[in-house]
Amino acid sequence: MSNKFLVALLIGVAAFAPSAAYAQDVAQLARPLAGTRLDISATGTVSRVPDLAIISAGVVTRSATATGAIAENAARMERVRAALRRAGIEERDIQTSSISLNPDYRYQEGQPPVLTGYQASNTVSVKFRDIRNSGKILDALVAQGANQINGPSLTIDKPEAAYDEARTKALAVGRARAELYARSLNMRVVRLISVSEGGGYSRPPMPMYARAEAGMADAKTTIDPGSQDLEVSLSMSFELQ
Repeated sequence: MSNKFLVALLIGVAAFAPSAAYAQDVAQLARPLAGTRLDISATGTVSRVPDLAIISAGVVTRSATATGAIAENAARMERVRAALRRAGIEERDIQTSSISLNPDYRYQEGQPPVLTGYQASNTVSVKFRDIRNSGKILDALVAQGANQINGPSLTIDKPEAAYDEARTKALAVGRARAELYARSLNMRVVRLISVSEGGGYSRPPMPMYARAEAGMADAKTTIDPGSQDLEVSLSMSFELQ
């Protein structure tokens, strides 16, 4: 056997051989239960101020003809898009969510429906990264022809760090709860047998959204972000003795 082949063989065996630490962890998990098993559910919660508002804005137009409804809609929608660009909204934060064209009918009892015209609708989903100024932008959109606004949906743009903090809290809550059970039973926590995550959950805030009355020209739309709770739930198993 050549030296090169022997070296390659040894390297391959080493690559597939479990490390000492890994083998110890496996042995620890495989160790049979000697005491009482305690299963616990724990939740960690953190609170953050939303930094992203997602709002649906669009234009609904009506005309006697389909081409008229579409043409008018396109013209007004272009003014809305231009207003968004002037407000500093980036193209990546503007996404078309729906476009529709539907006939309008007049219905009378005992008579067939009568076509009265067409309704065109174009809606975009907009991400507002400056929530405090989003109400002012919405007012500008309405001034440029937007007549359909829904939302906002308030959320955290990058929630990973907040969820990690919630995970740490959930682990601490689970461990403390296990210690409580152990003391009440005159036992002690020997080890953590398993832990699994049920997933993260964000409890959306109740957004404050108010528009001005038609006769109050000096009133402005405001959106208050409030706060949002992010939760992580864990299922944990401990051994008590």
